[in-house]
This record gives sequence, C-alpha cells and structure tokens, in this order.
Amino acid sequence: MKLTDLWHNARKPTLSFELFPPRSEKQAVKLPGVIDRLADLNPDFVSVTFGAGGSTREGSRRLVKFLREEKDLEVLAYFAGYGLGPDGITAVLDDYRSLGVENILLVRGDPPQEGDFEPHPDSLAHASDLVALVRPRYDFCIGVAGYPEGHVESSGPEEDLTYLQLKVEQGAGFVVANYFYDNRFFFEFVDRCRRAGIEVPILPGVMPIYSRKMMKILADLCGATITETVLQGLAGLPQDDQEALLNFGIELAVQQCRELLGSGVPGIHIYTMDRSQSAAEIVNQLRNEGLL
Repeated sequence: MKLTDLWHNARKPTLSFELFPPRSEKQAVKLPGVIDRLADLNPDFVSVTFGAGGSTREGSRRLVKFLREEKDLEVLAYFAGYGLGPDGITAVLDDYRSLGVENILLVRGDPPQEGDFEPHPDSLAHASDLVALVRPRYDFCIGVAGYPEGHVESSGPEEDLTYLQLKVEQGAGFVVANYFYDNRFFFEFVDRCRRAGIEVPILPGVMPIYSRKMMKILADLCGATITETVLQGLAGLPQDDQEALLNFGIELAVQQCRELLGSGVPGIHIYTMDRSQSAAEIVNQLRNEGLL
C-alpha cells in the first residue's frame, strides 16, 4: 500500500521502524532476531536504508526482499542517488519495482567514507533532481527527507525550506523528518512548512539514546542538537551503567512521542539502529497508554 493512502485512511497514527543492512557477520547473525521482535509489534511499515554510491546495494536489496517476502511487511526503501548515473539509478529502482516495492524515500546521500569512490560524471547534485528524474518514470509513492534543525550543509532554514518546497513540487508525497531531542524543533519546522504551502504528511523521526558515543557521532553527522536537558539527564547516570542509560533514552523517547502524538502527527518513525529492546519498550508503553 502507498503510504499516502495509508495515512489518508488511518484511524490512528502509524508505527514504523528504520533498519539498515548488516555491515558485518556479527550483525548479520543478530539481525533476524531483531526483525522478529520488531515484526511482533505489528508496524505499519519498515524502512531500509541505502548506502551512498550504491555501497549497500545488494545488502539493501536482500533486506527489502526478506522483509517483504518472508515477513510480509510493507517496506519504505531508501534510495541515495549520490555518485550514480541515470542508468545506475534506474537499475536499482527497476529492481525494487520488481520486488513489489511501492514506497521510496529519495535522498541525495553523502560521499562514501571508505575507499577512493569516483562519482559518475552524470551524478545528480540534489535530491530534488532525483525526484524530478524518478517521478515521471515510476509509480512509486515518493518520500523525501526533512531537517527540523537544518541540513548540516545548508546556510539556514530558508535555504532548507526552498529545497524542500522544490522536492514537493517535483512530486514528493511525504516527508520523513530527521530526529531531534527537543520537539520544539519539529513543531517549528512543521509550522514553517505549512506557512510555505507544503501540505504533505510530515513524519517525525525518533532516535532513542543507545550509547553516549553513538549519540555524539550521530548528532554531529545529522546536525541534531544534544539539548541541555539530555546532557543533564545523562550526567546524573552512573558512567558505566548501560541499563540506566537505555532506560533514560527510552523514557526520553516516550516523553517525546507523547507530545508528538498529542499534536496530531501522522505517525512515529523509530530509528532502531538494528536493535529491538528500546523500540519495543517505547511502543509497548505508548500502547499501554492508548496512544498508538
């Protein structure tokens, strides 16, 4: 089912999870168990990431195929176009279409961090160019990324909004927002979008805290502010108590979700980092409160 139809007909907010292809043998062994536990929560869909330059192309395809055919889950397939020429782009999208994928999240992606990657000379510079290429050729329901605190490369909110408007004008039907630790960033982002005439569904991303190190790396990479509330909360935890840290992250995410759901968001999209414990506890708590 196309996600825009799902949100249009939904009687309650949707639940979704993000997964990425395993990058090591150890991760590959653990992932099926994670998927089983997440699938037991009956998500409305699951997203699968795609490495820039096609670096995870085969792994992403295998995971999409497994989720659709073995787990009967609706999949939102990410596609990062950086470094690929038009033929490479259509080859991947043709493959996803053959797997029955109906929903695609189109992003530019960043240069691969490993090896001497040489982008195709006809590689597209912006996600809006990718949307413009895909929309007239495919019947996918197209989503794009949104950045409540601004993209790390943008000059400010106005430039960000201009690019998002262009992506929607080119045919994007929904927006998945980067995560944030203060809901104010999301609410202000949505308000800017609505005032600019962007009326498509905007789905908030929620990132539980899994470790101090991961939190810092991801925040630097994505441009998410680690708020004073988060820093003070972490400072009050025993330094090496992983369980206490996870519980803090779960409670913070639940608090965020309560407020987001109360504001009428179309759903909650949880970035799992291929883990299930935090996501499951967040979902179960929200469902016990009648919020999902």
